[in-house]
Amino acid sequence: MDLLNTLVDKGLRRETPTRAEALAVLATSDDDLLDVVAAAGKVRRHWFGRRVKLNYLVNLKSGLCPEDCSYCSQRLGSKAGILKYTWLKPDQASEAAAAGLAGGAKRVCLVASGRGPTDRDVDRVSDTIKAIKEQHEDVEVCACLGLLSDGQAERLREAGADAYNHNLNTSESTYGDITTTHTYADRVDTVRKAHAAGLSACSGLIAGMGESDEDLVDVVFSLRELDPDSVPVNFLIPFEGTPLAKEWNLTPQRCLRILAMTRFVCPDAEVRIAGGREVHLRTMQPLALHLANSIFLGDYLTSEGQAGRADLEMIADAGFEVEGAGEVTLPEHRAGGGCGSHEGGGACGPAVTDSRASAPEEPRTDLVAVRRRGAGTDLAPNA
Repeated sequence: MDLLNTLVDKGLRRETPTRAEALAVLATSDDDLLDVVAAAGKVRRHWFGRRVKLNYLVNLKSGLCPEDCSYCSQRLGSKAGILKYTWLKPDQASEAAAAGLAGGAKRVCLVASGRGPTDRDVDRVSDTIKAIKEQHEDVEVCACLGLLSDGQAERLREAGADAYNHNLNTSESTYGDITTTHTYADRVDTVRKAHAAGLSACSGLIAGMGESDEDLVDVVFSLRELDPDSVPVNFLIPFEGTPLAKEWNLTPQRCLRILAMTRFVCPDAEVRIAGGREVHLRTMQPLALHLANSIFLGDYLTSEGQAGRADLEMIADAGFEVEGAGEVTLPEHRAGGGCGSHEGGGACGPAVTDSRASAPEEPRTDLVAVRRRGAGTDLAPNA
């Protein structure tokens, strides 16, 4: 169809789709879904070939967060039965990271619950980064510690951090409906601090929280302005014991449209399928690899993912290959900045949800499994 041909041409030239084109992709019928995936797949393969980057999460400090983010199982007042523990020691975190790296991951994401790190926390994480890099020289390390104060991003960079993650999650106009203990502007400020310090900025969204299509379009352009190198697309995991436990709004088809839109809007940036892919994409996960060039291996922060071996088999069976540690993820022209920094203004960011999507199926609460292994436990991790 003319729409998809236009979007492929724009994607190959790093041009930004119009708002109307973004909405039109998400209005396509299920009969056209494979055409949408095939078109976005052409853009994905042009910039990233058939490589899939593996990322591995290490939850340095679980639960006990004073913030009230409605989607989060670690939030203030959460009744979700998740693991709760204080800071892992550097050697414990390094050991946890080693499991993911042995499974094929090239980036380790160090995450800690809380509003933001104290200077002592930055020292802890710096020691952890150094411990990991002493054992694995080529590993990429991304920190995700919440809101940053002045100078903290620079200290993380000096310690060896390569990237910093802080998602916008939803639009500015509706952010107050999701979180009240900090603002949307606080999140934007942290992404800018990371970018200014020379860290690779990583920022994305959570789909499925009841937001409108317009809200998600707003996030697309907000992210484009922030120029993140990586755009994680999370699909809400509705944990029992959180305010959004009943928000089962996604279908596999809708998730694929969101990922396809993300690829069209952010053609040459790392698009990562993040939390919730097993819950919402289910048997359609292999199709999503034609849209995204990055996934998390194994488990997430507080929930279990599919077995690491199953991830590797899925990648191979779908005709893709794991990206090697010595390979550069991003295209050469983006090495010096985010996806909005190059000529042509290619945008990056999350996609609009599908207002025309069919009604979701019955909630699959059986697919939400609380993590009970790996970091913070005596059991072997999933990697």
